[in-house]
Amino acid sequence: MPGALKEVRNRIKSVQSTQQITKAMKMVSAAKLRRAQDAIIQMRPYAQKLQEMLSNIVSNTDGDTGADLAVERTPEKVLLIVISSDRGLCGAYNANIIKSARNVAQEKYPRQLAKGNVIVWPIGKKAYDYFQKAKWTVIDKYRDIFLSLSFEHVQEVAQSAIEAFSKKEFDVVEVVYSEFRNAATQRFVVERFLPIPKVENKGNTTKADFIFEPDKQTLIAELMPKILNTQLYKAVLDANASEHGARMTAMDKASENANELLKGLKISYNRARQAAITTELTEIVSGAAALQG
Repeated sequence: MPGALKEVRNRIKSVQSTQQITKAMKMVSAAKLRRAQDAIIQMRPYAQKLQEMLSNIVSNTDGDTGADLAVERTPEKVLLIVISSDRGLCGAYNANIIKSARNVAQEKYPRQLAKGNVIVWPIGKKAYDYFQKAKWTVIDKYRDIFLSLSFEHVQEVAQSAIEAFSKKEFDVVEVVYSEFRNAATQRFVVERFLPIPKVENKGNTTKADFIFEPDKQTLIAELMPKILNTQLYKAVLDANASEHGARMTAMDKASENANELLKGLKISYNRARQAAITTELTEIVSGAAALQG
């Protein structure tokens, strides 16, 4: 019986230590989430308006400006930019990102995948580790972006993708990431990066007639890469906030589960202690009775 008590005591100490770690990680994630959330909330309206403006301009150019980044080609080679996290302990966050990337490759580009023409550029070590083990074609140049997250580093990725698309190394570029809603909710998104998507013409909508200064060609050539840089940076900020939100939620659940486990262990400990005391009393009474008899 003393051995059973010691075992339960050790388990209680172990669960309490784990709970302290999960609570600390939750607090750290909450602090990081606040900064990440502020960044994406400030960035999102600006990025969305830029994307809307770019799509409108591209939709109304009729291909007369040399807008190469909007040219639709038969998708023979596909690039997936998959934005995951560097660390785990954030629930099913990374698993869902990887699942989204696999689904888009298998359902949208099965022919290209069979030929080995789906290339993955992972941002974040978790996506890199998975696709490397799964024997996909992976370029690991940008996997450590989150070690020093900045617009300049994300811009390098966007510029490399734009350059590769312009050289016809890829025909389609898709970004797979998690869109931040709140600490408990993320929406997993596959978004077309290149060619630039056009606005669908809905029946009687009037075609916009823009006045360009300087000329249309110069303006679009300057604007397109800058807006695309912003779009990818928004996706990375979304993913960063989603990761911290997912980790905070996961650590909160882990702390709650530790509490439930501790309750059960303390009940088991008290029962074992009472059983031990009862056994000792029984032995004392039996011994006293034997002496008297």
